[in-house]
Amino acid sequence: MPVVLDAVGRRRSYSKVTSAAPTHEDLLPLVAAAARVADHGALRPWRLIELRGDTRRRLGDVMAATSGATGADALRLAEKPLRAELLIAVVASRRVNAKVADWEQDAAAAGVGHALSLLLADAGWGVMWRTGPLARTRPVHDLHRLTESEDLLGWLFVGGIPEDAKPGVRQAIDPSEFLSVL
Repeated sequence: MPVVLDAVGRRRSYSKVTSAAPTHEDLLPLVAAAARVADHGALRPWRLIELRGDTRRRLGDVMAATSGATGADALRLAEKPLRAELLIAVVASRRVNAKVADWEQDAAAAGVGHALSLLLADAGWGVMWRTGPLARTRPVHDLHRLTESEDLLGWLFVGGIPEDAKPGVRQAIDPSEFLSVL
């Protein structure tokens, strides 16, 4: 089996990870490789933001306040970004371009996020892409210092894989149900 096919076939989401995390320097070659996704016009309409340490707590506080949750619900929401030592925000950073529509630029940004998740998994890290309605709120937008032409697509939660980890399971598909011929 080709190496890439095998790596993609083994990919799983890990909802729980250990406190281990790749360093900024560890991420650089993975980001360089992820940047090879299809990108009409070579616009690079994306960027990634590392969230570590207290920044994760600030994100949780903003999410809890924005949600309107109170009590235990607010506390649970505030603690969500603390589930991994490293969060990588995946940002669609659209460029003004008459030939490349916004949706196509968003697809390139999502492609980078997915490629990076595959590369992190292949490097031995547990990864889960998390989103939700709070990702597109103004307070979360502002915390990430996004511009008006940017939108947050979600976060990659990254950490070590626990020894007793039970990765998310995907049911095998019948590819003929999803691949048609005209």
